[in-house]
Amino acid sequence: MKNPGIIKYDSLSQHNEIAHFCTTRYGGVSVGNYASFNLGAYAGDTDEAVKQNYKLLANLVGIEPEQFIVPYQTHSNHVLIVNKSFLDCPPDKRHIKLNGVDALVTNQPGICIGVTTADCVPILFYDQKKKVVAAAHAGWRGTCSKITEITVTEMIDKFGCQPTDIEAVIGPSISGKVYNVGTEVLGAFSSAGFPIELIFSAESGNLLLDLWLANRWLLEQVGIPSDQIEVSGHCTYTEHEQFFSARRLGIKSGRLLSGIMLR
Repeated sequence: MKNPGIIKYDSLSQHNEIAHFCTTRYGGVSVGNYASFNLGAYAGDTDEAVKQNYKLLANLVGIEPEQFIVPYQTHSNHVLIVNKSFLDCPPDKRHIKLNGVDALVTNQPGICIGVTTADCVPILFYDQKKKVVAAAHAGWRGTCSKITEITVTEMIDKFGCQPTDIEAVIGPSISGKVYNVGTEVLGAFSSAGFPIELIFSAESGNLLLDLWLANRWLLEQVGIPSDQIEVSGHCTYTEHEQFFSARRLGIKSGRLLSGIMLR
């Protein structure tokens, strides 16, 4: 970790033509449950603190705050293509288009697309051949409705990407060792065709869900080679001093931002 405010990933760091990161809790100005580097604009923090944190992040990444594009997420499986026509929209139209979106895909350079999380799974994608990047937010609902697979399909359909050319990183999120869920969640994943025996386990009467394995399975199902999928291994719940965890702090708390950009 070169900077206390962000972490980077080994696989994506091999490519100088992109910038990427996941933020941590350190290095910002927010207080309380948002202390200190909160990048979630819709979680109850003050607008001024979030704005200041984006300025600080922009300095770390080496861009301007206006270059960040982050959706208003609703645990959907909706993907938005950030193309020239979107970028030409006035701010109010952009805001409308970003509402209810949980993944972004772009081939536009100089635009940092990202998703916010605090236990849910952030996934970053890069196709070196087609020069396309994507970012997806996958909580259990998004994972179950296969937003990961849909994001890759959008890369294929809209930009001609091949799954074998795509690299993906599963970022800091709650791990399968501690993510306790109800039987209705197991039922939803079973109905959606997931390999239940792979992604669920039982321990001391608790039903545990491994979202890392569930999303890895989706990535492999859509054709991304296993050795092109990196899992950060950081559990936001157990490493809550470094990463925001909504299960620890409640919904009204800070959010991490995972971002990727073509330089």
